[in-house]
Amino acid sequence: MTIMMVIQLLIVLLALYVGSRYGSLALGAISGIGLAILVFCFGLKPGVPPTDVIYIIIAAVTCAGVMQASGGMNWLIQIAERLLRKHPERITFYAPLCTFFLTVLVGTGHVVYTLMPIICDIALKKGIRPERPCAIASVASQVGITSSPIAAAVVAFTTISAQNGFNISIPQVLLVTIPASIIGILCASACSYKRGKDLDKDPDFQKRCANPETYKYMYDNTATVLDKKISADSKHAVYIFFTAIALIVMFAFSHIDIKMNIVIQIIMLATAALMIIFCKADPKKAVAGSVWQSGMVAVVAIYGIAWMADTYFSNYLTEMQTSLGDIVAKYKWSIAFVFFLVSILINSQGAVVVSMLPLAYSLGIPGPVLLGVLPSVYGYFFIPNYPSDIATVNFDRSGTTKIGKYLLNHSFMMPGLISVGVTTVVCYILSMIIY
Repeated sequence: MTIMMVIQLLIVLLALYVGSRYGSLALGAISGIGLAILVFCFGLKPGVPPTDVIYIIIAAVTCAGVMQASGGMNWLIQIAERLLRKHPERITFYAPLCTFFLTVLVGTGHVVYTLMPIICDIALKKGIRPERPCAIASVASQVGITSSPIAAAVVAFTTISAQNGFNISIPQVLLVTIPASIIGILCASACSYKRGKDLDKDPDFQKRCANPETYKYMYDNTATVLDKKISADSKHAVYIFFTAIALIVMFAFSHIDIKMNIVIQIIMLATAALMIIFCKADPKKAVAGSVWQSGMVAVVAIYGIAWMADTYFSNYLTEMQTSLGDIVAKYKWSIAFVFFLVSILINSQGAVVVSMLPLAYSLGIPGPVLLGVLPSVYGYFFIPNYPSDIATVNFDRSGTTKIGKYLLNHSFMMPGLISVGVTTVVCYILSMIIY
């Protein structure tokens, strides 16, 4: 790499670092500063903004946000809560599976905010160290992104792969990512089952119990959504939403001339409209909801990050192929480490796919290999600054789920490394066997 390439790469990394420190919309907006410096100061040719992926995210998030506004999300959370309260002794295994499938169904991991206090409450009342189910449940909610038919990462993977000669449908992606993710989550759950000291042997927890006010705060409150009345309209909205997902999967199996990114946009927008008209979903509530707002933040992040990354890599594609070609040619799976490291920086699986997958294809890595390492785009548990992880720490009234004194010795590290590691290995094996 030349000195100029290194300087410009440092600008890209600096923009990502500063954006991650501010969080939310800043990650994409500050990437715009990096893009401006690359284009106007160094004269690089602007890359191509990822408009196809952005349109899909907007349509999917609008649809999911309208379902949340209809009350349908509360019904899904109620179903999950009933399962967890029926089997509290198995919460370390059932809780992450619930958060995983919620993400698979809705396309975003931010739906866990309502369920996480319930997980903590059930574990605490059962005498189970809440860190055990809470940490892996938070991780599992993000693992589910690469297993969701309407998640940006999956749609972006199929779209970019088709542009590079690897024609694979969304159901074909899920055929390997879903079973691989479940195996990875179960392995992490097994490792979390006896993690840490039992509550009756934990001196820090016992010290908290000795304080009457703290004890009351921990045990006198009950987190639940079972007391919420679910209307028929709310249930109908869920039925409509799931029908839309089924239609998307059906179209993916068919051989129609319309591109899948267009099909998804049409179905998602039409579905949102049907829920508004027939299920009394309030559009203003949808815009104010957590699903829509987090989705729009993802749009801005992908817009800025991917455009800046594409600008840098497209201008130095030949140099990248020369410097990385030998390593990648010998160890094609090593691109997983690149995906993982980039994810630590940018906190968005969709942005990692959009910004790094074209480079991976340009390096000559086959599509099946890239599908196999797709789960490695989730690495932002490594530094515990992601909203769902921070929220989980705050929801755990017992204080057992925490960020350590040295930052990296936090509750999410072990389940994150195990689940992502195992999921990636299993996904790679399945992809090599099937494709």
